[in-house]
Amino acid sequence: MKKLKQIAIYTLWTIVSIVLGIMYMRIVLGANNIPKEGLGYLAHMFYNWGLFHVGLIIGLVITLLFILLDVFCLKKKLKNNGKLISIQFGALMIVTAFVIVVH
Repeated sequence: MKKLKQIAIYTLWTIVSIVLGIMYMRIVLGANNIPKEGLGYLAHMFYNWGLFHVGLIIGLVITLLFILLDVFCLKKKLKNNGKLISIQFGALMIVTAFVIVVH
């Protein structure tokens, strides 16, 4: 049961990381001002493809780094701490900032 709980928790952190990755790509790419008619439709579809797929990859990189940090550092040091979730969220934001700077 404990392993199932860990999988569920890391699944939620993965979803949050993927959303952060897609939000970052939305900021980088800017608004989609391309018309949806004619040849602009193809450019519109490439924009959406890039937003989702590249954002998904960035989100998965954030997830991988966060889970490694959580398993090897945070869980051991903060075993019985009541503020574990807020510290984990702060660590996720730091990992996200690191990935953004590297990108």
